[in-house]
Amino acid sequence: MARASRKNTPQNGMDNNEILRLYRQMLVIRRFEDRSGVSYRNGKVGGYLHLYIGQEAVGCGFISVLKKGDAVVSAYRDHGHFIACGGGLNEAMAELYGKDTGCSRGKGGSMHLFSKEAGFYGGSGIVGAGIGTGTGLGWAMKYRKTDNVALCFMGDGAVQTGLFHESLNLASLYKLPVIYIIENNQYAMGTSVDRSSSETELWKRAGSYRMHGERLDGMDLFAVRATAERLVKQVRETSEPVLVEAMNYRYRGHGAADPGNYRTDDEVKEWRGKDPIGKVEAHLIQEGALTEEDAKRIQAEVNAEVDECVRFAEDSPVPAPDALYEHIYA
Repeated sequence: MARASRKNTPQNGMDNNEILRLYRQMLVIRRFEDRSGVSYRNGKVGGYLHLYIGQEAVGCGFISVLKKGDAVVSAYRDHGHFIACGGGLNEAMAELYGKDTGCSRGKGGSMHLFSKEAGFYGGSGIVGAGIGTGTGLGWAMKYRKTDNVALCFMGDGAVQTGLFHESLNLASLYKLPVIYIIENNQYAMGTSVDRSSSETELWKRAGSYRMHGERLDGMDLFAVRATAERLVKQVRETSEPVLVEAMNYRYRGHGAADPGNYRTDDEVKEWRGKDPIGKVEAHLIQEGALTEEDAKRIQAEVNAEVDECVRFAEDSPVPAPDALYEHIYA
């Protein structure tokens, strides 16, 4: 097999080994999501399923700069964030299948992945609910006098909730180390941003709370990583919150059952031409850090990993009936 001649030229602070790692991580997330969609259509996954396909660069880029003790909170499109934090594929797929070996013991499903060990404090089925959780984590970090940072991911629709405004107000008032990340994929369910927001540049809302805000290209891993390194360092040092708007696009519908008829084929095609994984692969090939043969080999390895997690989920037991009475308040 031909091997690439590795130049290892740093790109936005990353050498090619790190870029390759994130390239592979984004591939894992996409293949996991692809197979999740197939399992949903085959009736193996119950409830709702919201896929992250097309948005991988945002979660992978930001989470890659975190350290132990930092925290991540997501919304209901949470599979990618869980995996980027280091959550296991087996535990994630088993959770989607409602199995006892899932990360939430099969009781949460797609929207409620969780792993304290990985620093991932969950997704939520309620629009914007994770914003309050992320703010609370920031308060705990401030109270304990650590230099940790909380990342709070949300969709553009969550910006219209009351908890968004309450949380940003408190975070600015008390100087909490939280980075609020709006993953603006252009649509809240089937409603476009320009039909739901009087101010379509969502990052500008930071100004209402005397908070730093900015917008970035969420389809470009290198832009995301550079921004993440700068802002995480800034928040660690100042303990002041930040609002980021990452412009990106989900290729699939809002949920697995959404045909996405409110979008044109030309629009989807245009955004697919900006694919974050394709951009990174092209960069690595241009740098001589990856050959097309290498890319095919990595894709085959990733496919095998995802196949294995599906087998694990299918072979795992469902929760025992008495598990219904565990982890409850009353």
